[in-house]
Amino acid sequence: MKLEWIRCPICSSKTRDRIRADTIMKNYPLYCPKCKQETLINEKELQVTVIKEPDA
Repeated sequence: MKLEWIRCPICSSKTRDRIRADTIMKNYPLYCPKCKQETLINEKELQVTVIKEPDA
């Protein structure tokens, strides 16, 4: 089974989370310890997409 580290979409550094090829995430709050940002992501088949939230 293939494992990959999830990379931060802002600074491209490794986060503390790993995903497998059969993992599916919806509305996952991804936290980056390097840039200290939290981003909502969706993930399917090792493809990560960022969810853009409208500003309130």
